[in-house]
Amino acid sequence: MAAAPTDETEEHGRGLGSFLRKDLVGGVLLLTAMLAALVFANSPWADTYFALRDTHIGIDFPGLDHTVGEWASEGLLAIFFFLVGLELKTEFVDGELRNIRKALLPVVAAFGGVVVPALIYVAVNTINDGDPSTMTGWAIPTATDIAFAVSVLAVVGSALPVAMRTFLLTLAVVDDLIAIVIIAFVYTDDLKLLYLALALVPLGIYAFLAQKFPEFFMQHHWAAWVILLPIGVITWLFVLEAGIHATIAGVLLGFVVPVKKVTPRVIRQEDPRLGLAPALEHRFRPLSNGLAIPVFAFFAAGVAVGGLEGVTESLTDPVAIGIVLGLVLGKTIGIFSASWLMDRFTPAAKDDDYSWFDLGALSLVAGVGFTVSLLVAELSFGIGSPHNEHAKVGILTGSAIAAVIGGTLLSVRNAHYKKLRAQGVAVDKLDAAS
Repeated sequence: MAAAPTDETEEHGRGLGSFLRKDLVGGVLLLTAMLAALVFANSPWADTYFALRDTHIGIDFPGLDHTVGEWASEGLLAIFFFLVGLELKTEFVDGELRNIRKALLPVVAAFGGVVVPALIYVAVNTINDGDPSTMTGWAIPTATDIAFAVSVLAVVGSALPVAMRTFLLTLAVVDDLIAIVIIAFVYTDDLKLLYLALALVPLGIYAFLAQKFPEFFMQHHWAAWVILLPIGVITWLFVLEAGIHATIAGVLLGFVVPVKKVTPRVIRQEDPRLGLAPALEHRFRPLSNGLAIPVFAFFAAGVAVGGLEGVTESLTDPVAIGIVLGLVLGKTIGIFSASWLMDRFTPAAKDDDYSWFDLGALSLVAGVGFTVSLLVAELSFGIGSPHNEHAKVGILTGSAIAAVIGGTLLSVRNAHYKKLRAQGVAVDKLDAAS
């Protein structure tokens, strides 16, 4: 999302913190943690791994007694989503998304990327009409895993135009928000509106303080930890108790932090000219990349596949087939076609910095579904059921295919843009035909 720092705005910070702020480092740590989880879950130490993941930690108080895996997915992951909210706020106020024509395209594309995979899943399970209960999993392939998708882009796309990451990040966030709404209204039997209303109180206080005293929080680093963090935790707790995936609280908290319009822009640096959002993003990025995301990936990716026989059995289940086709084909077709239709028939427009081929590759990468997909699978079929285990294999398989094919295409384009940069061409201002 961020443009390269200029001489006047050189990125602040050195050492470990500066190292962990790099998207590439975060992506490598994430993928390493995921592979480690798969290895442990299918090794002689599998029982130890699952016992650790299912160990309860906390106190006997609503919302504060969870397993290690739940703390990772609903607690640590909220830190990442908080940064997503901060970045999106910066882009909407003083970045790529301040142009409504550009912002509208990834938002509508996200809806296309939800509808088409769901239709493909339903079609596959209608044709293979063996078990009507499989229809409850229609929403499994609709979610893009924002952490994994952005990490793939970080690993293979160092020279790609900034607008491509902005498109993918916006699409993935909207996609996850849609999935969370689906969970709230389709898979949540006990949505507690009282807690949802209560969450608005600390959120409002948080927004007031951040908007009213941004200079204070920028000048005194301790203040954000001592004042804003506890209020944010209370907001998170109420959202969690409302029955909604608590990561949505992270997005909301990030989005209410103020950003200033500045020319030229300075990104990810604690510069008073920018406002509080980039400053907090700068401070929290190492915590997200170095701890929150890798720990989440380690406890979420552990699926016991049962060897080649288990994989074969899983992938012949219409549930897994529908998920794989939904993630790989459904996401690509839905996102690309919705984007093309919006560009062709509405005022919304694709950014000229990248080509339609680039957007097709991004659409494939958006088929990396993990976090919310695994959550929906459990809600659809129940932990321990055969369909749930098959769904997990389908999610991992479809995500891997999307990541490999999409990542390969993006790496080819990355080499193209790197060559253009070496020739002195202003990549972020290229014509789409380049």
